[in-house]
Parts: sequence; structure tokens; C-alpha cells
Amino acid sequence: MAKVLVVYVTTTGNTEIMANAIAEGAKGAGAEVTCKTVGSASVSELADYDVIAFGSPAMGAEVIEEAEMEPFFTEASGSLSGKKVAVFGSYDWGDGEWLRTWEDRCKEAGAVIVTEGLKVNLTPDDAAINECKEWGAKLA
Repeated sequence: MAKVLVVYVTTTGNTEIMANAIAEGAKGAGAEVTCKTVGSASVSELADYDVIAFGSPAMGAEVIEEAEMEPFFTEASGSLSGKKVAVFGSYDWGDGEWLRTWEDRCKEAGAVIVTEGLKVNLTPDDAAINECKEWGAKLA
């Protein structure tokens, strides 16, 4: 059974909705899942998980959230080599560049991308929530 960590930051609640649906999908596929905000996670605990899903909304000029997720991810990058990782988040503008850049940063850190990044425009509707659950199942 895969141990999956879903660690996210949310500013409007949209990424949190995604994180919960992703966790539900991974659990439904048989994974042992922990879902927590980046503020309650520690980089040292990443070693305890087989798969890590990082979530952040797009901010500013299409970057990940800068106050909490950016410093956490920068610190975590040193321990991602060989780790199975995926990224997700919500956005309001642009075309998802922040997610592609983030995925590239994961690859540069030596992470193994489990599945293509998942982005949802604004508040996830029922279809998007189902997509999040399906995406979460891929993490298991």
C-alpha cells in the first residue's frame, strides 16, 4: 500500500477543495493518505511517504504561493531525488505556466513525476472534483 502525502497551501479555499478530493481518490484506490496544509507539514517527514502531491494556487506572475509554499518547496527540493511527486493547484488567469514550471523544478530536483500536473480554473465544480479524485487514484 502506497503512503501518500498531499501537502498544499490555499488562499481562497479552491486548492483545499482539490486537495481533499485528491486525498479521497487516493484513499479509494487503496493508498494510506495524509492531507495537510504546508504550515503543518515538515520537510523531514517527506521521507516517510512513497508519493508526495504538492498543491498551490497560481499567484502573481504565474508562480506558486510565495509566503509558505515557495520556502517549503525550496527546502524540500533537496530531498526529492528519486521521490514520486505530482503537483496541482487552482488558477484564475494564464494557461497553467506556474504548474509546468513547478513540475520542471521537481524534475530538476530528481523527482519522478507520477502524473501530469492538475490545474482547475477557480472553484472546482463537480466535474473538476471528479477529475481530482481520478488524479488522486493515480497517486496510489
